[in-house]
Amino acid sequence: MNNETLKKVEDVIIDIESSSRVRKLIDNEERLKGYHEIGRLLVEAQGGASRAKYGDNLIKKWGEKLAKEYGKNYDERELRKMRQFYLIIPKCDSLSRISWTHIKSILPIKNENERNYYINQVILNNLSVRELRNEIKSKSFERLSYADKNNIKLITDIKDNNLTLEDMIKDPIIIKVDEDISKLDEATIHKKIINYVENRFMELGVGFTLAGHEYKITVNNKTFRIDLLFFNYELNAFVVVEVKNRVFHKEDIGQLQFYTNYVNSNLKKYEHRNTLGLLIVKEKDDYIIKYVTNKDLFITTFKLENNYKKQMN
Repeated sequence: MNNETLKKVEDVIIDIESSSRVRKLIDNEERLKGYHEIGRLLVEAQGGASRAKYGDNLIKKWGEKLAKEYGKNYDERELRKMRQFYLIIPKCDSLSRISWTHIKSILPIKNENERNYYINQVILNNLSVRELRNEIKSKSFERLSYADKNNIKLITDIKDNNLTLEDMIKDPIIIKVDEDISKLDEATIHKKIINYVENRFMELGVGFTLAGHEYKITVNNKTFRIDLLFFNYELNAFVVVEVKNRVFHKEDIGQLQFYTNYVNSNLKKYEHRNTLGLLIVKEKDDYIIKYVTNKDLFITTFKLENNYKKQMN
């Protein structure tokens, strides 16, 4: 039985490698499906998932044989990764935007919800391997404001994802500053936060396009300026962003509500969802925030990360 399975594994490898020689750059989706199939065959040869997770000498023997014939991409270490790939993601039909290197970067993560989150980020944002590793290194998952971190499902169709603004927000939003933070005044810090969010709205999630910076509105001959106004095509809604370089004040909610109401009345189209508001502050007050009943308003914090000392060393 195992010899028959090994022959099937070799058939998959031959198909992958022959296609690679013909096209030079093999289609990523085809290679990933091939590695996934090898993982399935390995699990099958070991008697199923309950036994496969413990491992045995089979992979070692097959790895030695396959590496000699087909190269190091099929040695014991890589075969174990293929087996793990199949065990943690039984179906890979939705992973066309993900490379094998992406998968290997995610495999060490033990938490299923955390793995799913990072895979979804690659799919939604078309992250490079380097960008994915930076997300993992910065503990992006831990900074999420997900309503339910214990129920993150893999996206099977990018058109049918059910993300909300709360799903997209990190808390805190980390902003790297090259200067000595202690020497920056409040106006400079505020500008840096605005510029960072404007230029790196990926930190807020997917689908954001900038509608305006210091967006000017006029009400009863009085002029107001919204720090940032986005439109999010995934949410099909405008998103008002206000930044406060201080602790949260309850009056901030009134200002944010005023801006979102204005956008709803003057910019929002019939087919758009209600405008969302995001308040970014230095420090939240959860005791006050719990009385904010508007489901369209969200609050998160920012954290300045000082690179100044690192550059000096």
